[in-house]
Amino acid sequence: MAVSPGSDAAFTSQKSTLSENPRTKKFPLTEEEIFYMNCRAAYLTIFKSSLENIISKDQLCLALQYAGRNPSQKTINKYWTPQTAKLNFDDFCIILKKEKPTSKAELLKSFKQLDVNDDGCILHTDLYKFLTKRGEKMTREEVNAIINLADVNADGKFDYIKFCKLYMTTNEQCLKTTLEKLEVDSKLRRQQFGSHVERPPERDPSPVTKQSPRIIRKNDQETFSNKGDTRSPLLSTSRKFKTSVSFTITMSANSNRNSKLTEPNVKDWQYIQSKGCFFLEEDGEIISHQYRMQIAQKSMIYLTIKPLNLSQVEGKLSPWSSVDTALYILKESESQSNLQLVCFTEQRNREVFGWTGELGPGIYWLIPSTTGCRLKKERKPITEEAQLVYRDETGELFLTEEFRSTLLDIFEVIDLDGNGLLSLEEYNFFELRTSGEKCDEDAWAICKENFDTRKNELTRQGFMDLNLMEANEQEGDPRDLWVTLHSMGYNKALELTEACPFVIDVYAEKCKPRIKAVHMEGCSGQLEKAICKSVLNKGDTKVMGGYENIIIHTYNCDTWITSVIENKSDNKVIIHINNELSKNCINNRGLNVFAVEVAPKSTMVCQHVMPLNEHQEWLYCCVYSLI
Repeated sequence: MAVSPGSDAAFTSQKSTLSENPRTKKFPLTEEEIFYMNCRAAYLTIFKSSLENIISKDQLCLALQYAGRNPSQKTINKYWTPQTAKLNFDDFCIILKKEKPTSKAELLKSFKQLDVNDDGCILHTDLYKFLTKRGEKMTREEVNAIINLADVNADGKFDYIKFCKLYMTTNEQCLKTTLEKLEVDSKLRRQQFGSHVERPPERDPSPVTKQSPRIIRKNDQETFSNKGDTRSPLLSTSRKFKTSVSFTITMSANSNRNSKLTEPNVKDWQYIQSKGCFFLEEDGEIISHQYRMQIAQKSMIYLTIKPLNLSQVEGKLSPWSSVDTALYILKESESQSNLQLVCFTEQRNREVFGWTGELGPGIYWLIPSTTGCRLKKERKPITEEAQLVYRDETGELFLTEEFRSTLLDIFEVIDLDGNGLLSLEEYNFFELRTSGEKCDEDAWAICKENFDTRKNELTRQGFMDLNLMEANEQEGDPRDLWVTLHSMGYNKALELTEACPFVIDVYAEKCKPRIKAVHMEGCSGQLEKAICKSVLNKGDTKVMGGYENIIIHTYNCDTWITSVIENKSDNKVIIHINNELSKNCINNRGLNVFAVEVAPKSTMVCQHVMPLNEHQEWLYCCVYSLI
């Protein structure tokens, strides 16, 4: 009887929440529409898109719990048989229609049978006997989870009335939060469409209940017992396309390893360097440092970006060195809001991307970019958590060698100018990333009084001592230290898996360039515009047949392929993208089939694609269809 994290226990009770939507004010949602909206909200709590399939019993159980169900093992086995390979979103909706949510009255009735004193409480001993020996038996660990809920247990008794109230309130609040996130999150609304986009199938005026629109089934048992060859719902007869256009590009093995980047003779050129990092956010967005560069006079410039190797072993590359990097150069004209794309680092020599050319005097913005194909959320479980601190025989607290080594790497990443010291500005990038707050001048003065500094900047030893002080303040509790580590991209094994540090090198023939990190932002805004502009300038173009205002642009830079959708019309469009015929490819969305919504009079980056294995031939074959 585990507490499930989300519920549609009373779909109709959600009308007040949904009525805030402008459309529902004019056209109130039907019960059927509310049902499908709740289904989609629960599904997208687990998956990136309603086009993804459920591929395990555990996923099915979790999805049902987020939808307010409390499935027994018997229920799970009914829908996930030994022959089941996958279930899709439409199957999930059918299951939810069959498995009604538990009501508060039903819960109270079940518990009341054990209430021998009729006082709203059950002895823990009786609860153990009932839940572990009758019906769908629970394990002792599962029963302990209920008994350990502080709000509903006291003096060896379980207050089932409070539990039922907590259970229903938690479910309703979780669903409300999920629905609100779905409503306001523009990324979900723009990207994550499934076979039910915003509403259920077209309303049938007849009183006969319609089946799920994916396929017409002989019977429900066939739906759930023969999934080995189930086709994608986007290829079903219910999906109607107005027109389609396709791109096919064959790339040879190692073609992206060919050296096209030629370094000029920079022996007498002026040189400056800056470091930075790509960070992967919880929602999958990638953010990074951004820079302003000043060129005093017209000069030839040689500019490169590459992953920063932090490996302590000579000759061994860091694991994130395979992450692609690029740098977009934009010139500031009159104001920061008016930036014009000049160029980007499209030439490559192994992990180094660069550009050579002439720049006139002025202010330039350097915006780093990575496709996100190889910098993604980690999914592998960590079996053993690294130890961060320990106490010696006297009880004094110390940092472990493994943690100290990690802190030294972090220091290298946040020491943006590479001088071996942390300025207040550099330290504040670190603080904003890990705590969300800046260190002011007064706090910095105190920091300098208590920790080792040089030239008013924090040394490596000072940075170590600062972290040790934090551990001592928490009396050895490492939780705050782990918050810092997770924010910097480290997992519980102290592996850097969700960040990619990089280094930018700038050479100028006739003047000393100046470069400064100014802020940290996501891959949207100016970067999105710059990528779209570069693809429109250099990519291949195809117009949707019969729809000349909808244009697909595809750019191949040998290392990756980027597609941009341009919508010149006055109406939004939904484009279905199918990569299922591609071979040896990965994309930044993590899905072979998905759909995107493109606003009127706009362009958007549709996807980036890279080879899964660079040493093998890869085939990009993508079909874009107008829904």
